[in-house]
Amino acid sequence: MTKSVPAKKESDGFKLRWNNTKQYFVSVYNELKKVHWPNRQQLVAYTGVVLVSVTIVALIIWLFDSGLSLLLEALFKAFA
Repeated sequence: MTKSVPAKKESDGFKLRWNNTKQYFVSVYNELKKVHWPNRQQLVAYTGVVLVSVTIVALIIWLFDSGLSLLLEALFKAFA
């Protein structure tokens, strides 16, 4: 003899999802309270370091690209 399983109501699924969502945001809030946020002076310094680093890397890529373009152009002219 099999037992009949009562059908779940849609509201039970909604409540479960709501509780899971609520628990997720509570956990996120609690983790964000543990974060060490930089002060304004540190933030400005870190931003400056990032901008200088990005500029240097962009210049390096530009130099390599220009050099390879000149090299390929010279090769095409030599073999054309």
